Amino acid sequence: MRVVILSSSVYSETACAMAVRLAEKGYVPVGALALSALNSGTLLRKLGQWGVRETVSYARAKVMPQRRDQRPQPHNPYLQPLLKNRSGFVSNLREVAASYGFPVAICSDQNSPDAIARLREWSPDLIVFTGGNILRKPVLAVPRLGILNVHLGLLPEIRGMSTPEWSLLKNVPVGITFHYIDAGIDTGPILQRFEFPDLAACESLSDLRNRLIAFGIEKTGDVVASLDEGKTSLTPQATFNQDCQFFVMHEWLQACAAERLARSRTATLAGTRHG
Repeated sequence: MRVVILSSSVYSETACAMAVRLAEKGYVPVGALALSALNSGTLLRKLGQWGVRETVSYARAKVMPQRRDQRPQPHNPYLQPLLKNRSGFVSNLREVAASYGFPVAICSDQNSPDAIARLREWSPDLIVFTGGNILRKPVLAVPRLGILNVHLGLLPEIRGMSTPEWSLLKNVPVGITFHYIDAGIDTGPILQRFEFPDLAACESLSDLRNRLIAFGIEKTGDVVASLDEGKTSLTPQATFNQDCQFFVMHEWLQACAAERLARSRTATLAGTRHG
């Protein structure tokens, strides 16, 4: 199976770890298409997730030259096993590509004619989306099978943004969904859903998100293998729930979600002690 990765940046830890995981499962990407590191949409998303100070610190660590003995560890600690190399840790997608022998191309918009032309050159059966633009129909039509997304929530119950937080607030099990991207927002057909088994181990919302990202990357290799072997069937999302979509939440709602996570952790640990 010919697999291509779409990435929000060459510095995306998620894209780097995804490429390594796929290669480990025997699916070395035939190419990776990344947005420019200074893409405004990517920067705004990072600011919304992390805040100014953490975003600036992350960008400085990724972009500024580092001595081999001073290279920073990954922002997401749960990706370390996939990103570790002889010099410490992988810092960008080009390093992964050099190790496994696949090309990396940069674009300003994943929907642009140049980007689509490059994707067609690689003739992918499957595109794995790890971040970037909202994809339009011309891009969606490129791969033979579709564009695979790992959504950090159970579909169709939790669509949109801030999915771990909304899952906690709506009393929906925290989990991930593998689905094909279509013209809607998180409305494409579902391949597989997995509930997250380690909620009690999460010490904060950021810790939960990092663990979910790593959990999704770990499962991706198995999902791609199932697709390649023709063992995965598609499940259309229930039409009655198509309009249920969540957005970035206010700080006080985030605090409520964090409190629910803490209560869930405490209750689980108490049950373990008394069990």
